[in-house]
Amino acid sequence: MSPINRRQFVAAAAGAAAAAVALHPASAFAAGGASDPSDFADADRGFVGTLSPAVIKDAAGKVVWDADAYDFLEAEKAPVTADASLWRQSRLVRKHGLYKVAERIYQVRGFDLSNMTIVEGDTGVIVIDPLISAETAAAALALYRKHRDPQSKREVVALIYTHPHVDHFGGAYGVLPGGAGGVPVVAPEGFLEHAVSENVYAGTAMTRRAGYMYGAHLPKSARGQIGCGLGQSVSLGTVGLIPPTVSVARTGQVESFDGVRVEFQMTPGTEAPAEMNFLFPDLRAVCMAENATHTMHNIITLRGAQVRDAREWARYLGESMEWCGGRVDVAFASHHWPTWGGVEIVELLSEQRDLYAYLHDQTLRLINVGRTGREIAEELELPPGLRGWANRGYYGSLSHNVKGIYQRYMGWFDANPAHLWEHPPVEEARRYVKALGGGAATVAKARRFAREGDLRFAATLLNHAVFADPGNGRAKRELAAVYTKLGHGSENAAWRNFYLTGALELTEGVQVGESSTAGPSMLSALSVEQLIDSVAIRVDGPRAWDLRLSMDWCFPASGVVHHLTLRNGVLTHRSSGEPDPAAGVSLTMSKAQLLALLAGKGLGDIVVRGDVSLLQKLLGVLGKPDKDFAIVTP
Repeated sequence: MSPINRRQFVAAAAGAAAAAVALHPASAFAAGGASDPSDFADADRGFVGTLSPAVIKDAAGKVVWDADAYDFLEAEKAPVTADASLWRQSRLVRKHGLYKVAERIYQVRGFDLSNMTIVEGDTGVIVIDPLISAETAAAALALYRKHRDPQSKREVVALIYTHPHVDHFGGAYGVLPGGAGGVPVVAPEGFLEHAVSENVYAGTAMTRRAGYMYGAHLPKSARGQIGCGLGQSVSLGTVGLIPPTVSVARTGQVESFDGVRVEFQMTPGTEAPAEMNFLFPDLRAVCMAENATHTMHNIITLRGAQVRDAREWARYLGESMEWCGGRVDVAFASHHWPTWGGVEIVELLSEQRDLYAYLHDQTLRLINVGRTGREIAEELELPPGLRGWANRGYYGSLSHNVKGIYQRYMGWFDANPAHLWEHPPVEEARRYVKALGGGAATVAKARRFAREGDLRFAATLLNHAVFADPGNGRAKRELAAVYTKLGHGSENAAWRNFYLTGALELTEGVQVGESSTAGPSMLSALSVEQLIDSVAIRVDGPRAWDLRLSMDWCFPASGVVHHLTLRNGVLTHRSSGEPDPAAGVSLTMSKAQLLALLAGKGLGDIVVRGDVSLLQKLLGVLGKPDKDFAIVTP
């Protein structure tokens, strides 16, 4: 961010601060109870030590994580630029270091968006969820060793992924630098399929939107990014994936690693399509993965993902209560701080069970009397018994979760014919602005709505003004100011970050992304079939309409031949053990050579038989994803 633009952003934020309003009715309740000390005591419990300074760098010296940037959150009282409830949550989540959870169980918290848990076996350690980046995971393991294993005698003897979101596997090479190497890598059934579909197939778009959701380009300050509700931010180091070697397929499955028994509960379709909780029966502890944390979670994330099943989520939490009832003294998760005590654990699980069940059932009730998703989001309120701290909308929100449940059952269309064939955003905006009397008149009307306190409709009008004429600087400045006010009044961290990032990009332009979940370390974990699928989704259909070709990709190491066909703008493939005599070209190669070819490094030592121009024709119709596409402008 240039100094001039940063000053402009901060000045705009300061000007909006005085007019910041609480946008969530429950915020007043949160502000009144902000001094409740119980969560703070639990968040501090078991503290062993941390880094000072709490800054992690990569091999080139670039900062990939800076926990000290959040020192401004030491102030107990929330400023006018932040919702008091969200400020409280951010103060809790910013705590960082090594913590003792129970005998032989430790967590490193505040070194990334997620937690890394370390369980001591008889001779080594079991690592659960190795953060996002290799650098932060390595630093977390080093912190543990500094305090518990100074001679580094305890090797990593097992790695467990709770589910296929990048903040739970991306730092795998930080704890196993040489790959699995015979170490069991444990994950729920279906893990790799869903890790690929989210982080590779739609990874470019999700990464761009995640920059908004996590406020990646916002200054870390009381006026900018104060956290994400689930954690503080995402690290910017090296993302990789070590493929699982042990698949967990059923509830009740028991595995032992270095003398530690682990009993699994499968929870597919909850926070992720493939997810699992697990119990350490001899240690009286349960890992709830990301199914029970200290916030309302997402049924549909703002960065984009498959809609989760709120009904199944509630059902599995009920099953968890029976499964671990009376067998555990502490419940910990992949985010936030643990919950100690049998009564307290039951309270957390039962309230979160009832939360997701209530959202599901009441949304369906209102769907069946004709309400649309947007209408239900405005009408639905949680009962008083479900408004505790752990159910508040710091990460997920009642508003967008209800819309997600509606989407799961009813799709994008609300059955109103007026919404069946609407103009795309730019064409719709031009017509709105014309109907309102032009760009200047639209901005003037929006300012009036903003003065009257209707920031939501002011944003709607100004958004139309910007999309109708992206050169309208006044409209962009006015919209940035409205977004800033909306952000400062949001209890939900993701909403705050979306609004403030929108304001930043309106005044400064698109912020260039720094990281990708589809980098070399990630792609190397994909199967050949998944790599071919990743090529298929890059085919520019119209450019390939008139192409018709076939080719074989042969892999001697596995004895598999993949037969690729391009026709009608679609790349399909099948596999067998024999070459296809009708193939126009045949490539014999290793997986590493294929990765190099797809990375643009040429054929190298790949053995080619037939018409090599067919390969060039295929590569010539592959589009390149745009990781910096516009969001708040056309």
